[in-house]
Amino acid sequence: MRTTSSRLTIWLAAAALAAGTPAVLLGVKVQVSFDKKFDFKPVRTWAWNPSGAGQVMMARTADDDKAAARKMAEPIIMEAIPSELGKRGLTAATGQPDVTVTYYLLLTTSIDAQTMGQFLPATVNWGLPLFPPATQSMKVMNAGAFVIDFSAKDDIVWRGVAQAQIDIGADPKKRDALLREAIRDLVRKFPPG
Repeated sequence: MRTTSSRLTIWLAAAALAAGTPAVLLGVKVQVSFDKKFDFKPVRTWAWNPSGAGQVMMARTADDDKAAARKMAEPIIMEAIPSELGKRGLTAATGQPDVTVTYYLLLTTSIDAQTMGQFLPATVNWGLPLFPPATQSMKVMNAGAFVIDFSAKDDIVWRGVAQAQIDIGADPKKRDALLREAIRDLVRKFPPG
């Protein structure tokens, strides 16, 4: 028999997942969407977006250094995406590509707080006295998302998003491995079907 505490924990985890905020994130969470009208069967070649391969966007502190983050991440991205696309049977285009690829690396900080009474009903007909809300739990995590867009004729036909929580102080090899895992997991889902 489950206790009330374990039922509340299960309910909180389910609510967090439904809200799109994983309660405990193990590894990389991948989501993919695509244009169901686009025919992916003839896609054999790819090229980087002519406007630029991608962007690094940061929203953590006023001291964020996008250039430094890009300098660390872009060599991995520029090596891993072609490698993974090659495993999927796509080759770099020498002429007009079937699709163009753009990446986005998004680094943010997420804050999750719970206050006493937050999950109680608005009425107090169960007889407990009112109490002021007080923070009972607070979690601040660095989060990252890696996005890959495949476009054809200037329309995005496939988008993959990989999300993970990041330990900024982690060993650089671990961060690099996390980025490679995100790229690998995303490209495995291309093309759809």
